[in-house]
Amino acid sequence: MPDQMPMKKIRLELARDHDFPQGRQDCGYEFTAPIDESGHIDAESWRTRRDNCRVKRFWTGTKDEVGHLVRKPGGAWAFHYDIHGDVDDDETGYRFGAHAFQPGEYVSINEHDDVLRTFRIVTVSEI
Repeated sequence: MPDQMPMKKIRLELARDHDFPQGRQDCGYEFTAPIDESGHIDAESWRTRRDNCRVKRFWTGTKDEVGHLVRKPGGAWAFHYDIHGDVDDDETGYRFGAHAFQPGEYVSINEHDDVLRTFRIVTVSEI
């Protein structure tokens, strides 16, 4: 196993739900993370490259938010935005540590408004 997992760019788009029956391509996240062969975030590689693990939240009608992928106490992964600075504003990925980031799969994120939303993994590409 290599010392450093390859960095990947992952694009998540809002999945269909009761508010958006068709989903939304213009609402979601793009983030970079070290991903292992099975599609999981590699925590050890993240520790040495955390400054490169960036996130951009894009949502139609609002300004993009930019921040970092962070690991919270207990091992949960979250998006921390530079403009907020408050950990209470972090958006936590539901079981991100257990999910394989592969196109077509789904993940959930507890967003700023404390609503758990589901997103479809659209692309995972090497950078």
